[in-house]
Formats: sequence, C-alpha cells, structure tokens
Amino acid sequence: MSDALHDLTVAQLAARLKSRDVSADEVARHFLARSQAASDLGAYLALDEEATLAQARAADALLTAGNAPALAGVPIAHKDIFVTRDFATTAGSKMLEAYRSPFDATVVHRLAEAGMVTLGKLNCDEFAMGSGNENSAYGVARNPWDAVRVPGGSSGGSAAAVAGRLAPAATGTDTGGSIRQPASFCGITGIKPTYGRASRYGMVAFASSLDQAGPMARTAEDCALLLSAICGPDPDRDSTSLDVPAEDFTRGLTGDLTGLRIGLPTEFFGGGLNGDVRAAIDGALAELRQLGATVVDISLPRTRMAIPVYYVLAAAEASSNLSRFDGVKFGYRAPDYTDLEDMYKKTRAQGFGDEVQRRIMTGAYVLSHGYYDAYYLQAQKVRRLIAQDFQRAFEQCDVIAGPVAPSVAWGIGAHGDDPLADYLADIYTLPASLAGLPGLSVPAGFGEGGMPVGLQLIGNYLQEGRLLNVAHRLQQATDFHQRRPPGA
Repeated sequence: MSDALHDLTVAQLAARLKSRDVSADEVARHFLARSQAASDLGAYLALDEEATLAQARAADALLTAGNAPALAGVPIAHKDIFVTRDFATTAGSKMLEAYRSPFDATVVHRLAEAGMVTLGKLNCDEFAMGSGNENSAYGVARNPWDAVRVPGGSSGGSAAAVAGRLAPAATGTDTGGSIRQPASFCGITGIKPTYGRASRYGMVAFASSLDQAGPMARTAEDCALLLSAICGPDPDRDSTSLDVPAEDFTRGLTGDLTGLRIGLPTEFFGGGLNGDVRAAIDGALAELRQLGATVVDISLPRTRMAIPVYYVLAAAEASSNLSRFDGVKFGYRAPDYTDLEDMYKKTRAQGFGDEVQRRIMTGAYVLSHGYYDAYYLQAQKVRRLIAQDFQRAFEQCDVIAGPVAPSVAWGIGAHGDDPLADYLADIYTLPASLAGLPGLSVPAGFGEGGMPVGLQLIGNYLQEGRLLNVAHRLQQATDFHQRRPPGA
C-alpha cells in the first residue's frame, strides 16, 4: 500500500488515516523518503525527520483515541516564507540563513491544529520576489515536468513538491500571482483568497497590502479542505485580518454550474497570449459551457496599467518592510566593517540578492521627496480604478476566467539578462491582486513541449467557494489534474 501513498489526494489520505488503513508515521516516512531521493529538484530547503515523525506520532495518538481533527496525519510542506519553530526560516535569502523563529505563523499553527504533519520548508524566490524561483539564495527549484524549466515563482518549491508527489499539499503566498502562476506551470491547483481572509502573522513580509497566504494541492477539493483550516479572523496578531468567520468551503462543492455566467476580459485574450495557451484555455471554457455555464464578453480596461502600478507599490512596500534587515538584531551581519554605517551597507549588499536590491532601490526612489506624488500616489489612485473595473465587470458575470500566464514555463536562465520579462509574465495575475480579489488556477490542459497550462478563475470578494466549485466541477469532467510528470 505504501508504494501508492504519494498518488493519494489530501482527501483520500485523510480517509485512509481515519479508517486506520495506514498510520501517520508510515505516511510521513514515505514522503520523507521520496523528498530526500528527489533532492535534485531543489524543492526543499529544510527537512527534519525527527521533528516530522514526532508530529506524526502525535497525530497517530489522536487517531487511535478517536478524537482527531479532520486532517490528522496528512503531511504538508510550507513555503519558507512562513516562520516555524521546528524548522529554520530563510525566506530564500542569505539574510536569514539558519534563522530559527520562536513561534509559528498563524497559517502554520492552524494547519497543525487541523492535525497536519509538517514535512519541511520549501524553496522560494528571495523574500517572495520573483516569477521563476531563480532568485533563491539556495539554488533554483526545477519543474518536475521538465527539469530545465522553471516551476514558476515565487512559490516554485511548493508547486514543484506537489506536482512531483513529494508532498500532497503545500502552503504558498501570492503577492502578484505567486500561487496561481507556479500552480499553472506545474499542473496543480492553487488559490489566493480574498485579501485579509488568511492571517499574515508570521509571514515574512514583502508587500503588506498585497501578500496573501493560500493552499496548493492537486485538486480543488483538497484546496477547499486546506483553505477551511487556514481562513478566519486573527485580530490580535494581524490588523488587516478580515472579521469574517471561518468557513467550510467543502460544503459548496456541489458541482452545479447551471446558469453560471463566466466573464472573458478582452484584454486577457490579446496578441501577447501564446497560441498553445489560448488553445488550452479555449478547451477548458468549452468544457465549462457543456457543464451549464454561459460565457459573456467583458472588459477590464486598465489591465495594461497593472504592471507599472504593482511594481511601484510592491517595491515601495518592500523597501519599507526590508529596512529591518540591517544586521543589528537578527539575521546576517557582514563579518568586516569599520563603523555602524559601514556595517549597514555591507550587510545589506552581501545579504540581499540582486532582485531584492533592485526592488528596494526602486521603492526608495518612488517614496523619495519629489517623486512620491508623481509615482506612489498616482499608483494608488490607479489601483482604486482597477478595483472599480472589476466591480463593473461583476455586474455582468459571476466569475471571470482567462489565462494565468502568457506562456507555459520558460527555461531556467531564459530571462537572466532581462528582469522585465519576468515582470511582464504577471500581466494576467496582477489585476486581481491589486484589487484584493480571490483568484485560482486549475489545470486546463497542456501546451508547448507537453507543459501544463492553468485556467485562472477570479471571483468577487469572499467568493472563494464559488471558484472552488467551478474548479471542482471541471476536474470531475477532465483528467488534467490526474496526469503525472515523467518519473514522478
């Protein structure tokens, strides 16, 4: 039985564990062995067999006693942007090399309360800044479908681990598309909830008005189970946490799409979209129409403004958030310096990678005297207009659909001399992030080189359940989510 454990979904594993067909200890050992054997994928930054098996034994005790929570014994791995007590937290940066947090992030804590067992910490772009997981200080993560391609970013390690069957589920964070884009590139399901639905406490901050935690798994049903555990108010620790009660998202998985209106933004289907991606998206939309949905044309006219707005606002917030990393209280400190100012300069120059330094400098520039009004303030105004575009669109439709990215995963190093190419790849995911809306990527087919393509679904505020139901129904009618990368 153990040979097939990695083929089971979260829901299937939870059922097997509850019926005691398999123990949490056996499941944990199985995934640890697979993860250690696949180290060349670069998905994990930290594994600790002793810590993982201790959690598994605790889950087995609850399962034997008959009072275990719903996900008891199911393994999960966490993006290394979430602080954890039992594992080092680096945020993919030399600046936090070997840092040990004295507490768990709220998302980590809530999943542990649901009984899940932590397998380890997953690779990510440094401080979540990137679109390909090539900016990690600890090496690139690789796409299980083709090891010479990126898995997407910044949650690339999370997507690679789930797609490669090294973990049944993983946490990710989405600032401008960093759950949805790697989910698309690796052929899995990932959802970014409404801003404020999941607590940001214990997430190493990149851009505080945009960062959101969310689950990544193979199916929409699994994401519904995980999101139910993650979401809920956290007013004592996160002032941006919404005062919205926790919700069981599995109850909305009815599969009925009769009368559902799907909006297709004309701006998402222009000349920048590759033909292979367009074909996969069209096929998925045709399937949804057969399942009872109708399609309407809509417009999000300020889509083209999303990239400059995002990279002004996100860089400004990054510049502020990362000012705490100065070598004084924690983290990396330059070994040789002459005075305090010299220590600051050398610590930050040596501790931060190129992309992080680029965004800090951009953020400092747009916040500086004489440029604040011209750039930062104007970007905030356009951000509000982008949100208004969505509200007008939702008067005509229930869900918005389109591509996640203009292309399938590109080759590692392909954008090395052109960081703007990474930025442009976020054109379809950034608008929903700027508006604070929930967005989901669900496997929709395959494109060039047999690489996965994801369908993006965007809902109105607090409509995660609707998105998950659409994705669930599509997965009941198709098998894209069941296909495995070569050798996985």
